[in-house]
Amino acid sequence: MPLRITISKENYLKAIAEAESEGETVKAVTLVRWLGVSAPAVTMAIKRLRRDGLIEVGDEGQLTLTAAGRDIANRLLNRHHLIERMLTEIFGLEWYKVHDEAEQLEHAVSADFERKLIDRLGTASRCPHGNQVGMDSPSHRRRRGLKPLDEARPGDRLVVASVFERDRGLLEYLDGAGIRPGVEVEVSAADAEIELRTAGRTVRLERAAASKVWAGDA
Repeated sequence: MPLRITISKENYLKAIAEAESEGETVKAVTLVRWLGVSAPAVTMAIKRLRRDGLIEVGDEGQLTLTAAGRDIANRLLNRHHLIERMLTEIFGLEWYKVHDEAEQLEHAVSADFERKLIDRLGTASRCPHGNQVGMDSPSHRRRRGLKPLDEARPGDRLVVASVFERDRGLLEYLDGAGIRPGVEVEVSAADAEIELRTAGRTVRLERAAASKVWAGDA
């Protein structure tokens, strides 16, 4: 009997992949925080996913995707990426809004529609937030010469490469401050906050926010 993949299962698998991409060791508590669901709900979901051969659970409770689980997660991540690009490139939706919209639409996209999106948009590797489609991680970003802004030093001239896209409040703040992928910034101070100059204005970011913005040398 074919394995039934529900929206709930897709969300859990995708969340594991996304948390991994942020450098986290994924455990049950990670999914409670990431998905905003109760601990008992996560416990039941882990049992189902493990039973279905979609995840493995380590001795210390760490969760990893099996090959089958990663295939499903990657399919969702690819669709999410395509929908974000569709919303910005075809419909002109603001970049800081598209993640939330794509979260709702990604489960409704058929394989036929996905192929149409690829035909129309191509296979560019980055979403409107600058993040690579598929698996990425802090170590991969560093190998590409990027660093989070909380590691920047006064005098650094940098180009914003990517932004953590799952914090709508942060995205709206950055957009209002003129900080988005492709924008050049100069670091003027790095103490309790990171002070940036861009397009003739000065912006201050708390270090927690700055850690979610990755940039490379200008």
